[in-house]
Amino acid sequence: MLDGGLKAWHAAGLPLSLDAPSHASGQFRGEPDMSLLLSASRLQGRLGRPEMTLIDARAEARFRGDVEPLDPVAGHIPGAQCVPCSDNLGPDGLFLPPEQLRQRFAEKLQGRPPESLVSYCGSGVTACLNLFALCLAGYPLGTLYAGSWSEWITDPSREVATGAD
Repeated sequence: MLDGGLKAWHAAGLPLSLDAPSHASGQFRGEPDMSLLLSASRLQGRLGRPEMTLIDARAEARFRGDVEPLDPVAGHIPGAQCVPCSDNLGPDGLFLPPEQLRQRFAEKLQGRPPESLVSYCGSGVTACLNLFALCLAGYPLGTLYAGSWSEWITDPSREVATGAD
Protein backbone atom coordinates (compact mmCIF):
# COMPACT_ATOMS: atom_id res chain seq x y z
CA MET A 1 0.00 0.00 0.00
CA LEU A 2 1.40 3.39 -0.97
CA ASP A 3 0.64 5.75 1.93
CA GLY A 4 -0.47 9.05 0.38
CA GLY A 5 -0.64 7.60 -3.10
CA LEU A 6 1.43 8.59 -6.10
CA LYS A 7 1.16 12.25 -5.09
CA ALA A 8 3.13 11.57 -1.88
CA TRP A 9 5.65 9.47 -3.81
CA HIS A 10 6.30 12.37 -6.21
CA ALA A 11 6.46 14.88 -3.33
CA ALA A 12 9.13 12.74 -1.65
CA GLY A 13 11.21 12.89 -4.85
CA LEU A 14 11.19 9.13 -5.27
CA PRO A 15 11.85 7.59 -8.70
CA LEU A 16 9.36 6.11 -11.13
CA SER A 17 10.16 3.79 -14.00
CA LEU A 18 8.26 2.24 -16.87
CA ASP A 19 10.71 -0.67 -16.91
CA ALA A 20 9.52 -3.98 -15.53
CA PRO A 21 11.58 -4.98 -12.51
CA SER A 22 13.62 -8.14 -12.72
CA HIS A 23 13.00 -10.76 -10.10
CA ALA A 24 13.98 -14.30 -9.36
CA SER A 25 11.32 -16.84 -10.15
CA GLY A 26 10.00 -18.97 -7.36
CA GLN A 27 7.07 -20.89 -6.02
CA PHE A 28 4.52 -19.46 -3.65
CA ARG A 29 1.45 -21.17 -2.38
CA GLY A 30 -0.68 -18.96 -0.18
CA GLU A 31 -3.27 -20.24 2.23
CA PRO A 32 -6.01 -17.77 3.08
CA ASP A 33 -6.91 -17.39 6.74
CA MET A 34 -10.65 -17.97 6.48
CA SER A 35 -11.09 -17.04 10.15
CA LEU A 36 -10.61 -13.41 9.05
CA LEU A 37 -13.69 -13.55 6.79
CA LEU A 38 -17.28 -13.55 7.96
CA SER A 39 -20.21 -14.79 5.89
CA ALA A 40 -23.58 -13.06 5.85
CA SER A 41 -25.20 -15.90 7.79
CA ARG A 42 -22.51 -15.86 10.48
CA LEU A 43 -22.78 -12.08 10.73
CA GLN A 44 -26.56 -12.28 11.01
CA GLY A 45 -26.18 -14.76 13.87
CA ARG A 46 -23.93 -12.32 15.75
CA LEU A 47 -26.08 -9.20 15.35
CA GLY A 48 -27.01 -7.67 18.67
CA ARG A 49 -24.35 -9.55 20.62
CA PRO A 50 -22.26 -7.24 22.80
CA GLU A 51 -19.03 -9.05 21.95
CA MET A 52 -19.07 -7.82 18.31
CA THR A 53 -18.02 -4.37 17.10
CA LEU A 54 -19.49 -3.88 13.62
CA ILE A 55 -18.16 -0.90 11.65
CA ASP A 56 -19.25 0.49 8.28
CA ALA A 57 -16.48 2.14 6.23
CA ARG A 58 -18.82 4.08 3.94
CA ALA A 59 -19.46 7.82 4.12
CA GLU A 60 -22.03 9.00 6.66
CA ALA A 61 -24.67 9.86 4.04
CA ARG A 62 -24.63 6.29 2.71
CA PHE A 63 -24.60 4.85 6.24
CA ARG A 64 -27.66 6.90 7.23
CA GLY A 65 -29.45 5.93 4.03
CA ASP A 66 -29.68 9.49 2.74
CA VAL A 67 -28.11 8.43 -0.57
CA GLU A 68 -27.18 5.13 -2.17
CA PRO A 69 -25.48 5.54 -5.54
CA LEU A 70 -24.75 1.86 -6.16
CA ASP A 71 -27.27 -0.45 -4.53
CA PRO A 72 -31.09 -0.57 -4.75
CA VAL A 73 -31.52 -0.30 -0.96
CA ALA A 74 -30.06 2.44 1.25
CA GLY A 75 -29.05 2.22 4.91
CA HIS A 76 -26.78 0.05 7.02
CA ILE A 77 -26.63 -3.23 8.90
CA PRO A 78 -28.37 -2.90 12.29
CA GLY A 79 -25.95 -2.33 15.16
CA ALA A 80 -23.18 -0.98 12.94
CA GLN A 81 -21.21 2.15 13.73
CA CYS A 82 -20.27 4.58 10.98
CA VAL A 83 -16.46 4.70 10.71
CA PRO A 84 -15.69 6.23 7.30
CA CYS A 85 -12.38 4.91 5.99
CA SER A 86 -11.55 8.40 4.69
CA ASP A 87 -11.31 9.58 8.31
CA ASN A 88 -8.18 7.43 8.71
CA LEU A 89 -6.34 9.92 6.50
CA GLY A 90 -5.07 13.40 7.20
CA PRO A 91 -5.50 16.37 4.84
CA ASP A 92 -2.24 15.38 3.14
CA GLY A 93 -3.74 12.01 2.14
CA LEU A 94 -1.43 10.09 4.47
CA PHE A 95 -2.66 7.74 7.18
CA LEU A 96 -3.02 9.42 10.55
CA PRO A 97 -0.29 8.72 13.13
CA PRO A 98 -0.74 5.40 14.97
CA GLU A 99 -1.72 7.09 18.25
CA GLN A 100 -4.59 8.97 16.57
CA LEU A 101 -5.76 5.78 14.87
CA ARG A 102 -5.52 3.91 18.18
CA GLN A 103 -7.72 6.53 19.86
CA ARG A 104 -10.21 6.46 16.99
CA PHE A 105 -10.66 2.70 17.17
CA ALA A 106 -10.59 2.58 20.97
CA GLU A 107 -13.65 4.87 20.96
CA LYS A 108 -15.47 2.44 18.68
CA LEU A 109 -14.35 -0.69 20.56
CA GLN A 110 -15.58 0.70 23.90
CA GLY A 111 -13.45 -1.72 25.90
CA ARG A 112 -14.11 -4.76 23.70
CA PRO A 113 -11.06 -6.59 22.33
CA PRO A 114 -9.90 -5.51 18.86
CA GLU A 115 -10.55 -9.05 17.60
CA SER A 116 -14.26 -8.28 18.09
CA LEU A 117 -14.15 -5.81 15.21
CA VAL A 118 -15.93 -6.69 11.95
CA SER A 119 -15.53 -4.25 9.06
CA TYR A 120 -17.77 -3.88 6.02
CA CYS A 121 -18.52 -1.25 3.38
CA GLY A 122 -20.40 -1.29 0.08
CA SER A 123 -18.59 -4.17 -1.59
CA GLY A 124 -15.77 -5.25 0.73
CA VAL A 125 -12.98 -3.06 -0.65
CA THR A 126 -12.82 0.09 1.49
CA ALA A 127 -13.61 -1.98 4.60
CA CYS A 128 -10.04 -3.24 4.22
CA LEU A 129 -8.74 0.30 4.73
CA ASN A 130 -10.27 0.29 8.20
CA LEU A 131 -8.69 -3.09 8.89
CA PHE A 132 -5.31 -1.81 7.67
CA ALA A 133 -5.64 1.32 9.83
CA LEU A 134 -6.49 -0.94 12.78
CA CYS A 135 -3.15 -2.71 12.25
CA LEU A 136 -1.29 0.61 11.86
CA ALA A 137 -2.77 1.53 15.25
CA GLY A 138 -1.05 -1.52 16.72
CA TYR A 139 -4.14 -3.67 17.09
CA PRO A 140 -4.47 -7.23 15.75
CA LEU A 141 -6.29 -7.68 12.48
CA GLY A 142 -10.08 -7.64 12.68
CA THR A 143 -12.54 -9.57 10.53
CA LEU A 144 -13.89 -8.65 7.09
CA TYR A 145 -17.48 -9.13 6.01
CA ALA A 146 -16.45 -9.21 2.35
CA GLY A 147 -19.97 -9.42 0.94
CA SER A 148 -20.71 -6.12 2.65
CA TRP A 149 -23.77 -3.99 1.96
CA SER A 150 -24.20 -5.20 -1.63
CA GLU A 151 -24.60 -8.79 -0.43
CA TRP A 152 -26.52 -7.97 2.76
CA ILE A 153 -29.43 -6.39 0.89
CA THR A 154 -29.89 -9.30 -1.52
CA ASP A 155 -31.87 -11.18 1.13
CA PRO A 156 -35.10 -9.31 1.94
CA SER A 157 -35.37 -11.14 5.27
CA ARG A 158 -32.28 -9.32 6.57
CA GLU A 159 -32.97 -6.19 8.56
CA VAL A 160 -31.89 -2.77 7.28
CA ALA A 161 -31.36 0.26 9.50
CA THR A 162 -31.39 3.93 8.52
CA GLY A 163 -30.45 7.09 10.33
CA ALA A 164 -27.43 7.77 12.51
CA ASP A 165 -27.86 4.68 14.74
